[in-house]
Amino acid sequence: MDEKLRIGQLRKELHTHNYRYYVLNQPTIGDQEFDQMMHELQDLEARHPELYDANSPTQRVGSDLQKEFRQVPHKYPMLSLANTYNEQDIREWYESVRKGLAGEDFEVCCEMKYDGLSISLTYVDGRLMQAVTRGDGVQGDDVTQNVKTIRAIPLVLSAPENPDFPGYPHEFEIRGEILMPWSSFERLNHEREAAGEPLFANPRNAASGTLKSLDSRVVAERQLDAYLYYLQGEELPAEGHYENLKVARSWGFKISDGIRKVKTVDEVLQFIDYWDSERKNLPVATDGIVLKVNSLRQQRSLGYTAKSPRWAIAYKFKAERVCTRLLEVTYQVGRTGAVTPVANMEPVQLAGTTVRRATLNNEDFIRSFDLHIGDAVYVEKGGEIIPKIVGVDIDQRPIIAQPVQFIKRCPECGTPLVRYEGEAAWYCPNDAGCPPQIKGRIEHFIARKAMNIDSLGPETVDEYYRRRLIHNVADLYDIEVQQINGDGSRTKSAQRIVSGIQNSKSVPFERVVFALGIRFVGETSARLLARHFKTMDALMQAGLEELQEVEGIGEVMAKSIIGYFHDDENLRIVERLRNYGLQFSLTQEQTAATGNKLAGLSIVISGVFQYHSRDEYKLLIEQNGGKNVGSISGKTSFILGGENMGPSKLEKAQKLGIKIVDEEEFLQMIK
Repeated sequence: MDEKLRIGQLRKELHTHNYRYYVLNQPTIGDQEFDQMMHELQDLEARHPELYDANSPTQRVGSDLQKEFRQVPHKYPMLSLANTYNEQDIREWYESVRKGLAGEDFEVCCEMKYDGLSISLTYVDGRLMQAVTRGDGVQGDDVTQNVKTIRAIPLVLSAPENPDFPGYPHEFEIRGEILMPWSSFERLNHEREAAGEPLFANPRNAASGTLKSLDSRVVAERQLDAYLYYLQGEELPAEGHYENLKVARSWGFKISDGIRKVKTVDEVLQFIDYWDSERKNLPVATDGIVLKVNSLRQQRSLGYTAKSPRWAIAYKFKAERVCTRLLEVTYQVGRTGAVTPVANMEPVQLAGTTVRRATLNNEDFIRSFDLHIGDAVYVEKGGEIIPKIVGVDIDQRPIIAQPVQFIKRCPECGTPLVRYEGEAAWYCPNDAGCPPQIKGRIEHFIARKAMNIDSLGPETVDEYYRRRLIHNVADLYDIEVQQINGDGSRTKSAQRIVSGIQNSKSVPFERVVFALGIRFVGETSARLLARHFKTMDALMQAGLEELQEVEGIGEVMAKSIIGYFHDDENLRIVERLRNYGLQFSLTQEQTAATGNKLAGLSIVISGVFQYHSRDEYKLLIEQNGGKNVGSISGKTSFILGGENMGPSKLEKAQKLGIKIVDEEEFLQMIK
C-alpha cells in the first residue's frame, strides 16, 4: 500500500481504537497490537513530514517544547453555578423556574457534578481546534497541546453510526470536566511519597496541576480522563440539552451515564438520593449533582443573574465522615521553616480513596482536640478536599493513651524550634542548613511568579541537590551543560535548562525580591517593596520604621526583612546574584516620575484590554500615584474596564454608582 494512504488508514483506525478503549471501555485489540500500529504510524510520519497533522493520534504522547500558556477570551462566558446543600433549596429553585416560565411545563436534566477542572473544547469541521480552561470565566489558558494527550477526548470526530442522529455542525463548542481517576491519583501520590515529594490533596488539584504543566509529556503520563456535559453553538442538533448530549455521544464524546431527564421535583430528589450513595463506586471524584432546565429555549428565557444562570443549580453532597484510629503524629518542614504536624491513621475508605494521613495544622489545633495517640478520630473531606480531623470520641480513648506533645526540635536538622509573635506555627530557624528549607527555597525561586525558570522542576531540584550541584539559589547560575548532560543523551534538555537559568536574569526587580523567599514576603508585598525602595541596596539598608512606611508591611514582616539581610549567608547569596547580573533595581521606565494624576484614587481593573496588559495598567496606575485594589467597594474611585468585564463586577459597580472608565479615556486621563 502507498505510504501516504497507509498513514491515513492508521490514523483513522487508531482514533477508532482510542474511542473504543477510553470512551466505550470496549477494546477490540490488545495493547501490543495498538502499540505496533502507533509505532508504524510514527515511523511513516517521520518519513513524510509534509503530511503533518496536529490531530494525529501520535500527538497524544506530548512534548516538552511548550513555553507558556496563552490567554484566550471565551466566546461564551463560563459562569459558575449557584450552590445548594438541602432539599428545601432545590424545591425553591424548582418553583422559581416555574414562575420564571409563567407556569409553562418544563423538564430538568439531572447530571453528576464531577470534581475536576472545567474545560471548553472548540471543534471545526470535526477536528479539535482549541481547548481553554475556565480561568476567570471571561478568559482562560489555551491548553490545547496538553488536552490532546487525554485519550478520552476525540481529536477527530466520527460520523454517527445511528442514522437517526445528525452529523456535527461546522463549528461548535463542548464543555466538560478534566479529571484524574482515583486509580491514577493514588498511583501518582504513591510515586511522589516514595520520592519524598509533597502529595496532592485531591484528584481535582492533581488534575489541575497536571493540565497546567508546561511539559505535555507529563500530562500524557498521568492518564487524565474527561466527561463532557454541555454543547454550545449556532447550529446545534436538538432543542433539548439532554438530546444534544445523546447526539454528542454518537460523535465520539465521552458523556456520563449518570444523567437523567425528569419532570417533577420528587424525581429530582430521588436522583440525588440514589447518587449520594452510588457515587462512591465511581472511578472518579464527584461532589454533587447539577440540575439544568432541559429546553434551550426555556434556558434563554430564564437568562442569567450577574454570577450564574437561573436555569441551573448545583446540589453539593454533604461531607462524608468516618472514624479511624490515630497511630502517630509526624512533622513536615516547609520552605519557610514552618513545621506542620501530620496525623498518621489506620487506613480508612473516605470519599472514594484510602486515607492514611490528615493535616493537624499547628500546635493550637492539636490542643483544641486534646489529641492522644490511639484516639478514635473523626475524619472528613469537606467538598472532597484534603482530609481533616473534625472530632475525637473520648469514650474510645485507651487508658494508657498519651497526649500528643508538639516537638521542640526540627525533625530534619535538629535545630530548636521558635514561634514568632502573632504566629500559630513553629519554625525551624536554620535557614541555611535545613534540607527541606533549602530545596523549598530553590523551588520557590524558580517558580513561574518568581524567576520563571520553567525548564526546572521539583524533581530536578532534588536531583541536583543530592548530587551537590546546588546548595542555594545562587548555585543555579554556576550550572554548566556538561554537568547535567549525564551520558550525553540529554544534550538538548541540558541546554534548555541552562538557557532557562540564564534567561531569568532579565526578570524584573520586583519578582527578584519575591524570589528571594524572605519569610512573610508574598508577591504583592515584594512588588510594593520594590516600588518603594527602587533598588536592592536601598531595601537592604532600610530600618524598621522605614519598612513600615510601605503599605501592608507590618512589624513582623519588617523584622523578617531586616533579619534576612543581616544574615551573612543570605548576604553572600544576594551578592552572588548581583554579580551574575540579576535585576537589582527598577528600570528607568519603571522609575520614571510620570506624575500624580491618580493620587489618592483607588482603582479596580477588570476585563481584557487592547493597548496594554493588565500588569502594564497596574504599573501605570502606581506610577501616577494611584492604588490598585482587587475588589469593588464604596471606596473605589473608578473601574478601568475592558472587553468582557466580569458580570458580577459590572452589577456591583452599577449598584454602587461607580464610574467605569475605558482604555482610551484612562490613557487620556494620564496623558
